[in-house]
Amino acid sequence: MLNRRAFLKQTFAATVIGAGLVPVVQGCGHGLRREDLAARLRDTDGARSLEPNEKRVLRYASLAPSGHNTQPWTVRVMKKHEWIIGADPTRRMPVVDSENREMLLSIGAFAENLVTAAAALGYQPSMEVIAGSPFDTDLIRVTLTPAKTVPYPLERIETRRTVKRGLQDRELRAEDVRALSAPLNGRLFYFPCGSSHASCLQEGTVACFRLQTQKDRAQEELATWLRFRDCTARKHRDGLTPEGMEMSGFSGWYVRHFMNPSDALKKSFRERGIDSTAELASQGAGWFVITSAGSSVRDVIETGRRFERMALLAREHGVGIHPMTQLLEEPEGRRRIAENHPKDMTPQFVLRVGYIDPYPGPVSLRRPVEWFLRS
Repeated sequence: MLNRRAFLKQTFAATVIGAGLVPVVQGCGHGLRREDLAARLRDTDGARSLEPNEKRVLRYASLAPSGHNTQPWTVRVMKKHEWIIGADPTRRMPVVDSENREMLLSIGAFAENLVTAAAALGYQPSMEVIAGSPFDTDLIRVTLTPAKTVPYPLERIETRRTVKRGLQDRELRAEDVRALSAPLNGRLFYFPCGSSHASCLQEGTVACFRLQTQKDRAQEELATWLRFRDCTARKHRDGLTPEGMEMSGFSGWYVRHFMNPSDALKKSFRERGIDSTAELASQGAGWFVITSAGSSVRDVIETGRRFERMALLAREHGVGIHPMTQLLEEPEGRRRIAENHPKDMTPQFVLRVGYIDPYPGPVSLRRPVEWFLRS
């Protein structure tokens, strides 16, 4: 016979999933959010060689999005005003991102934040992709030259966030689509809810999520990035917290106090994940698909940069963006895309989009600069 604690745990485990959880009860407090952690740079060997504004540049860069919030970037100080942006191999996701495609996209977004903040803080940045393979650890050489500031509202970087729930189903206005498409230079495609292509994306996303959820190795990889407890989140300052997964109220409280990452391997957790993904995929104004010119390291990093330029505009247009990447992670999804699109179309992002009001503030945690800084 189950004791009360075990019964409660099994009951609630069936409602907790990586894609998010519907709020049940409000007023139970919240867990750890980004604003709860002060960003103070310790005087490490690498930090001592940086100017105050260079430290600020790296802090802004670190607010870039990444899969499972892995924050896979490193910055190595070569000499004054010269850095190497790299990839941390310990932060790879080899099961769902076997080719490091998503890692490169994330580092491209990091690089875009870096050059944007650098220009706004008095530097002229230049970048050169130096990697030849997606598995290289040294990716981009950055040089900063002191220069006049280029005005830019840096609060865009501070307030950007992924939004999973609450996306409205009314179609996006043409002027908003044009504004968000502009940074992608013709490589963003909008498929409104109800269109045949949107239906294919919705069905394919759910089907590929189901396939992925049934794979033990994929679930184990997910579990390594779950930060259910506040103490664990404070220790790592990365990964998927209840707040980042939009679990609030009593449900969020329960997860923070009683759930463990190993629960992600249970059948009930996986089944609820499929149900919730199907629910989310049916909501919103449709889908964005972002493509690249090719699949080289340079192409993928550049696409990550352009994506971030678009994402930094989303709040001003009231558009929430939710990456749903399973179609591009699973062989079945890639096969479907290859069969139904020209060979020269290389999709890099599949995003569920929709208007949202009110627009929530950022909550996902970020590691301090010195944690990814190398001397």
